[in-house]
Amino acid sequence: MKAAKEVARDLGLADDWINNGPSSGEGGLFQLGLPEGFADRLDEHAYGLRLTVYFIGRFDQIHFKLYAAVDRWDGTRLNDLLLLEPTEAEIEAAARRTMTHDVSEGFRSMLKDMLRKIGYESVAERI
Repeated sequence: MKAAKEVARDLGLADDWINNGPSSGEGGLFQLGLPEGFADRLDEHAYGLRLTVYFIGRFDQIHFKLYAAVDRWDGTRLNDLLLLEPTEAEIEAAARRTMTHDVSEGFRSMLKDMLRKIGYESVAERI
């Protein structure tokens, strides 16, 4: 986390600009599994000879943002999700996968409620 703090300082970012919370601990995303085909969809960018960065694509961002938006009912994550303009098929795939991370009826109910509020009523009815 020292490097993250240095980047925040150098670029004038908030101290908490990088959020490792969703990937840590027993319930973290890496422990629960990533979307099928995740590694195949990574976008590789080489910066010189010593730095290669892999960026996640839109489809996987939709999965992560949907889970985060429901989990926290956070406007920022919900706005990020909506900016991606997911199709019904993408939202449904993300919703079904998200329900494997939290199998509780309470989470499912919150997910369906949020989907209805953001215009995906038919997806909410199918899940």
